[in-house]
Amino acid sequence: MKVLDLQCRHHHIFEGWFASEGNFLAQLSQGQVECPVCGDASITKRLSAPRLNLVSARADAAVNQDAAKVAEPEQSLQSAWMALARHILANTDDVGDSFAEEARKIHYGETKQRGIRGRASRVQTDSLLDEGITVMSLPLPEALKSQMH
Repeated sequence: MKVLDLQCRHHHIFEGWFASEGNFLAQLSQGQVECPVCGDASITKRLSAPRLNLVSARADAAVNQDAAKVAEPEQSLQSAWMALARHILANTDDVGDSFAEEARKIHYGETKQRGIRGRASRVQTDSLLDEGITVMSLPLPEALKSQMH
């Protein structure tokens, strides 16, 4: 099993597990590797070195601790974003391309009040806002919308 540090063009850092380097390259070329934070498929492999025990454990621990301090805020934000995205997916109904129509039905009391998500064009979104219907554009990673293995 090959564990790789990956990064999308928006600088989100994540880990990927692959059977081999060839498996990673094949999945990458087919557009099957995407950022779990933003869904970007423009992925690069970050430089990483194998762990070699050539220095004292104390010096190694200090280097690892410094690296963790630098990465911690970014990883914390990514974790919070992923938790929010999962919460939204778990607590809303996907109405797909019928989002604008369904939002109007809910707003005007034609159907029950509930959280929905889906797709709407910019024109549809502007029209909803003009009618006083609160909507928010929130791109959710495709990877979260399906079963993750």
